[in-house]
Amino acid sequence: MGPAVGPAAVAPYDDGPLGWGGYGSARQRAQERTGESESVVCGLARVAGVKTVLVSFEFGFLGGSLGERTGDRLVAAWDRARELRLPVVTLIATGGSRMQEGMRALTQLQRVAGRSALNRAARLPQIAVLRDPTTGGGWATLGAGADVVLALPGAQVGFAGSRVRPADADPYAYSAEGQVAAGQADAVVPPDQLRTVLGRWLRLLSPGGDGAPAADATPVARPDATAGQDEAAAAAPPEATPAGSAPPEADSATTDPAEASPATTAAPPPNALGTSGLPASGWESVCSARDARRPRAAAYLEAYFDWREEISGDRCGGTDPGIRCGFGRRDGRTIAFAAQCGTAVRPAGFRTAARLIHMADRLGIPVLTLIDTPGAANDPAAERAGAGAAIADVFAALASVRTPVTSLLIGEGGSGGALALAAPGRLWATPDSYFSVIAPEAAAAILKRAPDAVRDTADHLRIRPQDLLDLGLIRGVVSPLAPP
Repeated sequence: MGPAVGPAAVAPYDDGPLGWGGYGSARQRAQERTGESESVVCGLARVAGVKTVLVSFEFGFLGGSLGERTGDRLVAAWDRARELRLPVVTLIATGGSRMQEGMRALTQLQRVAGRSALNRAARLPQIAVLRDPTTGGGWATLGAGADVVLALPGAQVGFAGSRVRPADADPYAYSAEGQVAAGQADAVVPPDQLRTVLGRWLRLLSPGGDGAPAADATPVARPDATAGQDEAAAAAPPEATPAGSAPPEADSATTDPAEASPATTAAPPPNALGTSGLPASGWESVCSARDARRPRAAAYLEAYFDWREEISGDRCGGTDPGIRCGFGRRDGRTIAFAAQCGTAVRPAGFRTAARLIHMADRLGIPVLTLIDTPGAANDPAAERAGAGAAIADVFAALASVRTPVTSLLIGEGGSGGALALAAPGRLWATPDSYFSVIAPEAAAAILKRAPDAVRDTADHLRIRPQDLLDLGLIRGVVSPLAPP
């Protein structure tokens, strides 16, 4: 980042809108101690070659607290990001709103939230890095409101600061690790890996985030900057394309111009990694899909993407290892993915998938879903966690998404829990997969058939890949990649 830009001389601080005795002197000492005139420093920078608006909190300036002047700087940073069509990265370390400015300080959260909403509407990504501590309104707006939330190990993270939370509170719940475990943040990243991980995320999500050559950083215009000190505006890039866009090549699945999505080309379905032979019977297709040796989502993701990063958590208090969501790079373009891993999907997994689809849609990135589940989790805990509502969220996300979605059935397709991730009209299948309205065993039990009738029931359900094709439910059966 470039040096902070400010007036040639700083006037003595006053005691603020409340006339809080000693407040001006405290700010003066904070400036002398830190060399900064406010608790945030904003600038234009390049991370791994990707230009971004960078906002860094100075915790040494009154605990990184947010006051009116802090809000002015944050508003200017978000406005500049929108003007230049750049992502915003926040390096947060704050104790919350500045009590010496009372409600005038607290309402800065509304200003920040408003600007964040404008940048979201402009399809610009926001990435937060949680440092120690990240509490109060800074966490509830800049941190938790970001698209991707990374945290440094051991950082204190929570809405309640250490001096106001219950005396018997479990400190783990207020830690970076605890927030990731609870689905409120995506990953804990060691400091020596932060530049690399942050750069990868910026390349994946940013408009034109292709790792262009780095250039000297320049400061963002600030309310206290003098005219002509910010030269970045003269070098503003032209209107950028969505992060996941490819050359303007028509998507064969998008024929109605009124339904054309921001990313005009759908992701290609992956090649099959398992057997190439189609099953002779319905029960054979079930056994093939349930074979423990069959390739799972991890193998498909590894083969499909050059590299990728994953999000974690539903932002409602839950995570589910049975589904993997994130963004990957393939042949120079970004593709989002939501991949079921062969287990019963829990409500947190469905909500994480919906979060992924909404984010990709807003950023104009095509989506790939991999379907492999015996069905949605149906235990009491899943019901209490809102299984029905979570599945409904995914159905709604796929029904309303503008960016193209490609779906591939790679194993078990168990009822609505599998169908929730299947793009209508854009579903393919591998030879070692099946899709059924209900498991053959359950169907036989409901029909009061003998246990040995399960095989015949599987045939009656017509669940093989070739049956699905004949019924018009899939667009094709993918084949293994031919050897070179």
